[in-house]
Amino acid sequence: MKAIANKTTTRKKSRHIESQIQQSCVKWFRLQFPEIGLLLFAVPNGGARNKREAGILKGEGVTAGVADMILLKPSGGFASLCIEFKTEEKGSTQRETQKQWQKAAEAAGNKYVICRSFDDFRKEVISYLFPKK
Repeated sequence: MKAIANKTTTRKKSRHIESQIQQSCVKWFRLQFPEIGLLLFAVPNGGARNKREAGILKGEGVTAGVADMILLKPSGGFASLCIEFKTEEKGSTQRETQKQWQKAAEAAGNKYVICRSFDDFRKEVISYLFPKK
């Protein structure tokens, strides 16, 4: 028996838009810059956890507000590039802990950027790695 599509049902937008953008960015970066590909990494600071797991992670140093990704390569007078991904959806803004972490990271000599698309990421990375003099 052949399935019949329900034409009145529309597919929900993915709840993981930010993740999809981030995955595309990592793939592009590692293809473009294989010699430093391992220096771009994600910080697994999100997700739902029970109290026990959260306590263990906090004890191990997981910190609220840390940027989604870090490029651990000095460039243009900065120690590293910290990248926070936000979608273009309404309400996709930094939480207070993210603003506090941004301020601390910048004070320590790091560059911090917010990327809302693959194009934002590409432009920020190229600008960071090849600063205009």
